[in-house]
Amino acid sequence: MTALSNVLIAVAVIVLVVGRQLRARRLDTERRFWLLPLVLAAVALRDPVLIDPNHQAAAALILAGSLVTTLGMGCAWGWTMRIWRDRDGALWTQGSTATVFAWVGAILIRAGWYGVGAALHVHQSSSVLMLSLGLLLLVRSTAVAWRARQLDGSKHTLAA
Repeated sequence: MTALSNVLIAVAVIVLVVGRQLRARRLDTERRFWLLPLVLAAVALRDPVLIDPNHQAAAALILAGSLVTTLGMGCAWGWTMRIWRDRDGALWTQGSTATVFAWVGAILIRAGWYGVGAALHVHQSSSVLMLSLGLLLLVRSTAVAWRARQLDGSKHTLAA
């Protein structure tokens, strides 16, 4: 895929996910929350220049650093989600103002990593964005599922 198509896919996913997260939604215990992150990661990992061949060590460190910070941002985002039980006992979730700030923070941090790469003259593939987005979504969904299980007291896998 081209860099432009990767960026457009990432933007579309972000708009879709943020829009859905800001509305109250019933938690779906049957949904495979890992599927979209897996598809994004698979597309990203097919890129032969995910790591800049001219600056392999620096590119690998930048990628690792960005993925570690993405893990943190995914956890933060998952904790900004409000989770509650309705009168019928169903679990619901909805993003808050903090959710929007978590997204803005994630975007700024991602831009910061691109800035570090540019300062070091390391080419960063747009596939890094897709890989980071997949990881962010996976971690957020896992955090929400864990929180929902704590509230629910059950062992079911839940995701928003």
